[in-house]
Amino acid sequence: MDSESLAAAGLLAALSRTVEIFADLRHPFVRHEHISTFFPPAGVRVGIAFVLPDGREVRFEVSVAVGGDVEDAAADGHGDVFHVEGSITAESETLLDLPRKTLPDVGDALAVLDDYASEVAEAANRTIDRLLEEIA
Repeated sequence: MDSESLAAAGLLAALSRTVEIFADLRHPFVRHEHISTFFPPAGVRVGIAFVLPDGREVRFEVSVAVGGDVEDAAADGHGDVFHVEGSITAESETLLDLPRKTLPDVGDALAVLDDYASEVAEAANRTIDRLLEEIA
């Protein structure tokens, strides 16, 4: 298998792990739906959205995208870099914004994706509970 095929297989495995992490998130008093969105030119965002009793949507998401910019392409030598992000938002309010990581190596990017998915998921129930307390 060539390096691009190995990278694609690694990405699929990492996204599968991420989807599983978010699929395990539940809250007894809040309905939810899973998020999987592709965005151009080569990115994917996965997560979960909870809808609070007051109608606000709280999103727990991570994303990875392949792209390039001049500085990263020069450092990497081939132009492809990987951008990884993670966040928690309630409507237009950002509750957690993990720093965007730009990495030239797919393995490093997937490790950050795993870390970010775990970090966002760990904060989920605490965040939902806090927001529910604010409503009551």
